[in-house]
Amino acid sequence: MPAPLSLDLRTKVIEAIDRGMKKTQASKIFNISRNPIDLWLKRREKTGSYQAKQQYQKGYGAKIPDLEKFKEFAQNNGHLTQKEMAEVWEFDISEVAIARAATRGAQ
Repeated sequence: MPAPLSLDLRTKVIEAIDRGMKKTQASKIFNISRNPIDLWLKRREKTGSYQAKQQYQKGYGAKIPDLEKFKEFAQNNGHLTQKEMAEVWEFDISEVAIARAATRGAQ
């Protein structure tokens, strides 16, 4: 995902539109597409601000967050395949999640 456009640019674009400039003209002058302008205006209408969203989650959360518990589980069930370990684990989980936890636990 590309970095969000700066607040300074957003402010200039929104102020130009508020002064009567058409969105199409603003998009050409500021060299951005119309879609972000529409999104900024919609966000300003909803929240009162057109700043970029802050502190949203990037990537996926771990299916097995407690690595110490997993390490103990892996030591006790190391003779099983990843698929069998996934079936024995206390929550419904895939063998891929077991593999990822094993990789994270080894780091």
